[in-house]
Amino acid sequence: MLRHQFKTLLVLCGFLIAPNLALAEVVSVVLDQAKLMRLPDRVSTIIIGNPSIADGTLQSGGLLVVTGKGYGTTNLMVLDSKGTVLAEHTITVSAPSSGLTVFRGPDRETLSCAPNCQRTLVPGDAAGVFDAVAAQNGTRNGLSAGGAAGNGPPAAR
Repeated sequence: MLRHQFKTLLVLCGFLIAPNLALAEVVSVVLDQAKLMRLPDRVSTIIIGNPSIADGTLQSGGLLVVTGKGYGTTNLMVLDSKGTVLAEHTITVSAPSSGLTVFRGPDRETLSCAPNCQRTLVPGDAAGVFDAVAAQNGTRNGLSAGGAAGNGPPAAR
């Protein structure tokens, strides 16, 4: 009986110490995709442990757009204007499930197959494949932004 009362007291103390702290929740995001999260009221600041894994943009109305930037796991802390922690989350970024991975010896190439297979930029692919796709994407994006072919986007010149 005394043991049960002690556990209850510990739980109550936890609520008194951190009444606004939400339980850490795991948020799963796919690489190069975004996910919306609704945050608690009074959010003033967000902190992402490793911004090379995930990035976040705070929107009006308590929405956070989380984008997967690299594979792995990091944390997200949500603070109010006084620095009080309102919530903590674990963010896990994983690979897309639709695609094809081709191995040629130690070299890897990833194809996005939706519905036709095309090369895509995926960390860990062979340097030659990755660099070629990155260069082609850069040229294409530069052209769509009004830049000259092969010069990349106007801001990069």
